[in-house]
Amino acid sequence: METSGAAPTGNLDITVTRAELLRELTAAQSVVERKTTIPILSNFLFEADGERLTITATDLDQSLRTSCPARVKKSGACTVPARKLYDYIRLLPEGDISIKLMDNHWVQIRAGRSNTKMVGMARANFPQVPEFPTVGAVKVAAPSLKSLISKTIFAISSEESRYTLNGALLVLKAESMAMVATDGHRLAHVERFGETLEGISGEKKTLIPRKALGELSSLLANTPTSEDNDFIEFADDETTLFFRIGGRVLTSRKLTGQFPNYEAVLPRDNNKFVIVRSEDLMGALQRVSQFADERSGAIKIRLEQNELRISSSSTDAGESEDSIETPYNYDPLVVGFNSAYLIDFLKAIGNTGEVRLEFKDAQSAGQMRPEDANEDQKYRYILMPMRI
Repeated sequence: METSGAAPTGNLDITVTRAELLRELTAAQSVVERKTTIPILSNFLFEADGERLTITATDLDQSLRTSCPARVKKSGACTVPARKLYDYIRLLPEGDISIKLMDNHWVQIRAGRSNTKMVGMARANFPQVPEFPTVGAVKVAAPSLKSLISKTIFAISSEESRYTLNGALLVLKAESMAMVATDGHRLAHVERFGETLEGISGEKKTLIPRKALGELSSLLANTPTSEDNDFIEFADDETTLFFRIGGRVLTSRKLTGQFPNYEAVLPRDNNKFVIVRSEDLMGALQRVSQFADERSGAIKIRLEQNELRISSSSTDAGESEDSIETPYNYDPLVVGFNSAYLIDFLKAIGNTGEVRLEFKDAQSAGQMRPEDANEDQKYRYILMPMRI
């Protein structure tokens, strides 16, 4: 498969610094498929032209293209075993590294007194990676997107059979952006206001696969911050999602199918509520969940006059109860939840401040949200109750 455009051919011969090469290899290697039946996918594609080395990795579902400055003696292209190269470059001392394509797709790597030849594969076998669209990209604030991902990614379903739940839904409007994820047992919904998104009229909904969100998350954490990198450019076509961060482009295959109508499950009349300190609740949950049934993780929340009690019991481990003093003046209520789901939410808010738990009755979904005065962000977490 030849790539379109003037792809460099010929016997590549370049020099790069270890620091710059390693930084880009580190970004790209997480996309490389570890256990693939298609050998070329365990390779990086190197393309040298002008004054840059472009590095591409793909597992056919997603790809990452990144680049670093290089002194190019001869432009050209080659493929190199990704894991082996990454591990080797990490072991070299700082300094210049020269990379040269030899006969039979072998690649020579020289640095100081080290001289290594690696067995590459034909450039022509490397799959074509889609190009970032020339029109229709939307600029999204990087810190905002990072925050949306961290507050929803844990609620995405990992069951392969429910593939429309294997991602989070990104909802972009002219002045806000939201993300929703659910696995059918719980739902995380976060919305940020006061954003300026040019080129969006009405709303744009996009389902982003979990794997791509994970990759985005680490790119956002590891891309050096500069004026260019305050924003992510996001675009899509019929089959592919594109994210450009600084000089790096991540692509992901789209998930097909409809994300469920999540608005229908958002609780409307949870009028019994209690407010507790996040760390008090976390402490109690972590202690009590040690004694919950291992398979279900079920704990019982009991609300009585000015008290929140959390308890668990299992035939194997025993039983445990913790109580937190807090204003509560509604009818008593007992409801069961999966403790891990509650803990996930507290971790996502950084386990700080106060959290509000809202209930209707023992059969209806509970809702949790941070009790803070952050007007710019609305975060809610819906949990289906368990029979206990």
